[in-house]
Amino acid sequence: MTRRIGWLLVASALSLLLGSASAQTKTPASPKATTDAAIKQAIIAQSIANYSGSCPCPYSQDRAGRRCGGRSAYSRPGGASPVCFETDVTPKIIADYRKAKRR
Repeated sequence: MTRRIGWLLVASALSLLLGSASAQTKTPASPKATTDAAIKQAIIAQSIANYSGSCPCPYSQDRAGRRCGGRSAYSRPGGASPVCFETDVTPKIIADYRKAKRR
């Protein structure tokens, strides 16, 4: 093991220790402290991550790097319908998300 690699290991271990110590001193955020906009973004990200294909949303890119547009699952009727835009997230979905996070 070289000195440089050893130093990196020590530095990463210290950052883990210091990070966990500072995490213990912080108070946990309440579910209501999370804004609606942040929840909408989390729901959209989760929906896109759960989609198994390469074109969940019109603004996504396929494997060849082209924009999906009308070929996206969001644009096609039937089948999967991922949440792609903030306007797709209703107040009820936000309330259900907060309720699920409290458990």
